[in-house]
Amino acid sequence: MPEYIRLNLAEKLVSSGLITREQFDFALKKHWETKVFLRQILVDKGFISEDKLIDFMYASLGIPVIYDIVSRVSDPQVFQLIPEKICRQYWAIPFAKEKNVLQVAMVDPLDVFAIDDLERMTKCKIEVAMSKRENISQAIEKFYGNKQPIEEIIRGAAKKAEEMDAIREENAASPSSDDIVVAEEAPIIRLVDTMIQQAVQERASDIHIEPEENKLRIRFRVDGGLREAMIPPKRLQESIISRIKIMAGMDISIKRSPQDGRFKIRIDEKDIDVRVSTIPTTYGEKVVMRLLDQTSVRKGLEEAGFDERILKQFKAMIERPFGIILVTGPTGSGKTTTLYLALQIINSPDKNIITLEDPVEYELKGINQISVNVKAGVTFAEGLKSILRQDPDVIMIGEIRDFETADIAVRAALTGHLVFSTLHTNDAPSSIVRLVDMNLPPFLVASSICGVLAQRLVRAICPQCKKSFKLSERDLEGTGLDRRALEFTFYRGDGCEKCRNTGYWGRIGIFELMGVDKELRALIHANKTSDEIRALAQKEGMKTLWEDGFEKVLRGLTTIEEVRRVTFAEQ
Repeated sequence: MPEYIRLNLAEKLVSSGLITREQFDFALKKHWETKVFLRQILVDKGFISEDKLIDFMYASLGIPVIYDIVSRVSDPQVFQLIPEKICRQYWAIPFAKEKNVLQVAMVDPLDVFAIDDLERMTKCKIEVAMSKRENISQAIEKFYGNKQPIEEIIRGAAKKAEEMDAIREENAASPSSDDIVVAEEAPIIRLVDTMIQQAVQERASDIHIEPEENKLRIRFRVDGGLREAMIPPKRLQESIISRIKIMAGMDISIKRSPQDGRFKIRIDEKDIDVRVSTIPTTYGEKVVMRLLDQTSVRKGLEEAGFDERILKQFKAMIERPFGIILVTGPTGSGKTTTLYLALQIINSPDKNIITLEDPVEYELKGINQISVNVKAGVTFAEGLKSILRQDPDVIMIGEIRDFETADIAVRAALTGHLVFSTLHTNDAPSSIVRLVDMNLPPFLVASSICGVLAQRLVRAICPQCKKSFKLSERDLEGTGLDRRALEFTFYRGDGCEKCRNTGYWGRIGIFELMGVDKELRALIHANKTSDEIRALAQKEGMKTLWEDGFEKVLRGLTTIEEVRRVTFAEQ
């Protein structure tokens, strides 16, 4: 298909309201400058999600869409028709062949040059389907992966460690110096790189390396839960940990004190920022690596799980010129990501936006980001004082932990600044009481707070094995629901290869948004309890975490068990 079809599709995206004219003009300019396709630019810049764009292209062109390429492979022999290098060049992969027709999944099904090349190469007629870049990347890794199996890499590393043990015994060498040598040998480098790559491909948020008495256990945290990934021999413990510390710029000789470091790595076209933390334990240093995918903050609030009504209210709240907006929830509930997404919505050349974080997690273009550094005297309170001398319009504080930080934040909001921050409370109304408990006068809290967003993350049902069902009388027991639930249709995942038989794939947010109006300000000023504040907020239309979660259950996005797990105290 010629180039004008792409331009016509982009014009339709503008007219349908999915992207703005400015975004289209920017993407078109980049397209002519870099020769990167419009679709890729629009997605990479966060102008539109890849899912929405694929749905739009399907509706406009009728090109079939395939997400799970692996399950569609009818004969592995098709992979001999197209070399891996060509698949990576064109972001395309074959998955089926019938007579002289080769079916190929492509990121850009309008790339006529790629299709012509594939037809000449395979001597087949190419029938295209659309797929996401990550799905094609996963299929390429599975079917073309020339990398050694992890077990073989571990054996190679173990053999090298045995050789070093023999050298130690013969020469009585210093173990610590030998550890550095082994950590810089190819087998260990390959093992650590493969471990990180595997974690990224399995969508892990953290890697835990845990020394035990007779083994080294490595676990990945995926969708909020830890699962065992591999168990290398105990003799590789020091070499693996030393290699990671070298990558993170940490002192390899310090083993009895906690350390922190970070490094960047690029995997499957993604920039991954890795934060490393070590701590001494009984059997050696435990290491936790937090994997931060920089592309995750390019998504929109809709993809995070905001429904239309809450999203409209939240956007109106964050576009106010001054006041405090709090996001609350337990550790790991996505508070910082929500704040990042909010900042990107209001980010513009005429605003001076400064963040103070502990530490900076994601790099945001056009926003000034500062890391807390207690050793250098940059605490939240001291850093906030300095920020206020930098003529800010918008300030984001990673967390309000004490009276001094809270007091400065409130006074900044009252003097014309828009302030974002987080708190650790169970729900939105409790945040108000928490600020008062920090010894802030209720009248200051009432005057400065614009609104509070409470959130949790729940696991989403796997789309591949999702099935509908009705509750039985027996099933109703223990759900916390009344008999009306017997009339509803619920959903769950049966378990499949894609979700590792868990029935879940990914996570979405559930939210409780409390805007502060005149009536609520009066209750806060009067120092009322969180129960009284909650009652009025619900009367004025606030959906609780449980209610928002249950709506997502009925929409087939998650399960009742997940919502009960994270909102038990709110029911």
